[in-house]
Amino acid sequence: MTDGTPHRAGASESAAPAEKPAAPSGTPAELTSLERTALYKSLGNPLRRRILDYLGRHGEANSTVLARELGESSGTTSYHLRKLAEQKLIEEIPEKSGGRERWWRSLPFNHTTPDPETMAPEEYAAAEQLALLKIELDTRLFRRAHREYRGPDGWAQVRRAGTWMTKDELHAFVRGYQELLDRYGHPDETAPDGARRVNLRFYAAPDTGDEGNGALASR
Repeated sequence: MTDGTPHRAGASESAAPAEKPAAPSGTPAELTSLERTALYKSLGNPLRRRILDYLGRHGEANSTVLARELGESSGTTSYHLRKLAEQKLIEEIPEKSGGRERWWRSLPFNHTTPDPETMAPEEYAAAEQLALLKIELDTRLFRRAHREYRGPDGWAQVRRAGTWMTKDELHAFVRGYQELLDRYGHPDETAPDGARRVNLRFYAAPDTGDEGNGALASR
């Protein structure tokens, strides 16, 4: 998926709304403002993010497992699991659930944040809070990639570039980026031996003339 931090016209740099967060696969193409607001709040909730991260890494869990692993009560994790399921970010595993024991797995999702100028105030505020959280996490990832870089044959890779593009060419490039992810990436259940989960981020913004020359692809 493509990340970004769009701004409202006239907004300060510290007021960037959310990166392009994800919404459930299979939901209507256009979510309402209320649905997007609820989505951004869920993705910005620290415990729900930890639950989604655990399910993404381990495939499945119930409230008891999550309570033990995340240091919460099973009642708390059960509540947040139900809320995530209401938004179709996760689903119950019928073949493993029975009685009071309910097992859950994450669902694939894909959503692009709309133009911040079209957002209702509450939606914008929720998107902004999510953006600040994601920027902090992405900054940590960027620093770690530099710290763990061991040359072009290592697991950690960092590339920076600058070039001239039309808007249509940039959009085609973004589509090509997604096609590369689809071509070389693997779902958890089909990942080959030797594969590791890899975190990737993509950003693109027009040069303002005061951010340095990014023409060289380098660390």
